Amino acid sequence: MSAPPSGKSTPIESRDDLVYALKKGNKPKADWRIGTEHEKFGFSTQDHRPIAYKDEDTSQGGVKDLLEGLANQFGWDQLLEGENVIALTKDGANISLEPGGQFELSGAPLESLHQTCSEVHTHLHEVETVARPMNIGMLGLGSQPLWTRDQTPWMPKGRYKIMGAYMEKMGKLGLDMMKGSTTIQVNLDFSSEADMVKKLRVSLALQPIATAIFANSPFSKGTLNGYQSFRGAIWQDTDPDRTGALDFAFEDGMSFERYVDYALDVPMYFIYRDGAYLDATGLSFRDFMDRKLSLRPGEMPMKTDWEDHLTTLFPDVRLKSFLEMRGADGGPWRNICGLPAFWVGLLYDSGALDAAWDLVSKWSSEDRRLLALNTPVDGLKGTVAGRSVLDVAREVTELSYEGLRKRAVAGRETKDETEYLEPVREWLADGRSPSDRLIEKFNGEWQGDIHRVFIEEAY
Repeated sequence: MSAPPSGKSTPIESRDDLVYALKKGNKPKADWRIGTEHEKFGFSTQDHRPIAYKDEDTSQGGVKDLLEGLANQFGWDQLLEGENVIALTKDGANISLEPGGQFELSGAPLESLHQTCSEVHTHLHEVETVARPMNIGMLGLGSQPLWTRDQTPWMPKGRYKIMGAYMEKMGKLGLDMMKGSTTIQVNLDFSSEADMVKKLRVSLALQPIATAIFANSPFSKGTLNGYQSFRGAIWQDTDPDRTGALDFAFEDGMSFERYVDYALDVPMYFIYRDGAYLDATGLSFRDFMDRKLSLRPGEMPMKTDWEDHLTTLFPDVRLKSFLEMRGADGGPWRNICGLPAFWVGLLYDSGALDAAWDLVSKWSSEDRRLLALNTPVDGLKGTVAGRSVLDVAREVTELSYEGLRKRAVAGRETKDETEYLEPVREWLADGRSPSDRLIEKFNGEWQGDIHRVFIEEAY
């Protein structure tokens, strides 16, 4: 969740503080948790236009109305930026806004996929309860299918004004990333530095495979765009300083300290002082550490400054005090549960993790580069290291399935968590991604009418 820092912070005294901010994530396996985040597009059920923060049409609710309604009806606490409510929090979970009004649930750290999917179900029920009388719907796609970036209103968050202006200088699609894309993300733990490195390498290598499996963004401006995952393509032309697959992670000596060095060299966006975001775009956190930041000469950075800075790095897998898998398109309920199931089965079982590493360790850096480059267009039809992406996707999904079976975390009526991976196995057996199915509908029963997506793919 991106929200202004709250509470008091302390100064960063040395580089060791930055390393510790990552290292403190080391946890025994018994304490590993699952944090699932997903974004969705709000739209008017009357004419399918994007919803504004506050709509002047009295028959049409806005984002502000939706947030306040959730707070009033379901007991969420409001977080304000100035006079605007921009986030909600309750029981370790958060609801926040992306730049174009995408509605995000950042779930609580939970013990099982059963709890994660229950959390998602409860959230979608609450949102529908509040949104329906306001003529608001929610759409699960990886990129917005109809509106242009100019038709999409900005949300009133200070950091987005700074980021938006900077994005226009760094890539052609940065504003499309901010205003017109959504993702499903899972946050997972590690036990040690060595465990972190292994999980980071496996998840970085397989992130394009996850993008292909969960591809769900074949539309732009009301028609087909030629992509399986347009969201994946957007990230390739956003900001080369802070995106990509982190090739250094595969080099000898990868460590928490090496990631800190990488993060220190990524240009800053902003710092937050006295209730306002200050533009620090292009400035160096290294200079900040040396009290030489031109924006605040002589001032020491605070630990919240480092926490904020880490949230402005957008690699395929992001390291904080946990690992964030960032490669999947937004999608329907089955995808929201399927994505964490895929990664939990692979990374939380030692046998599955070893087998996955044995597979990807044979890929060269060029194999990984070409896989990432081609996946947004090719999807499951692509190749990597002489094999089809579909075959690799099937193999690693079966590794994940076995990992979930061995975890043996029982639900109310099931003996393990494999049920959440079953839809993924089914569409892989058929050889078609979610995008393939949408393309087939658009060319077939929808007869090219993009408005059908707002009916059939809405939550």
